[in-house]
Amino acid sequence: MQYWTEAEMSQKKTKFLTEVELEFMSKLWDLGEATVRDVQDALGPARKLAYTSAATILRILEQKGFVTSTKQGKTFLYTATLSKDTYQSRSLRNLSEKLFDNAPATLVARLVDDNDLSEEALDEIRALIDKRLRDDKR
Repeated sequence: MQYWTEAEMSQKKTKFLTEVELEFMSKLWDLGEATVRDVQDALGPARKLAYTSAATILRILEQKGFVTSTKQGKTFLYTATLSKDTYQSRSLRNLSEKLFDNAPATLVARLVDDNDLSEEALDEIRALIDKRLRDDKR
């Protein structure tokens, strides 16, 4: 059985987001930059979260290096430090390595086989693969 050192655990925690952190980051990516209140409003009324809880989550994201903040008067303005595309790539690479034995084709096969994808969605996937193959030949 493999055990991680404290440093490895700390590194893992900073590379990936928890479910709640991802929810906050998604809103921040949509907004570009935002205050705690802006993020709360974007989460909507169904997500009843105290201001202090939302502020704590944003501070944790800052400590992990996912956001930066600048003080404007009495409030802080938060901005993402990495793009959504960058995080998606990092997460998919990790998923492919860890769950699909570093075999991206297996990941894609699972996606295609297990979902009721429409003909249109399959055509989009085929077009993306064809484009990538053409670009690689250049």
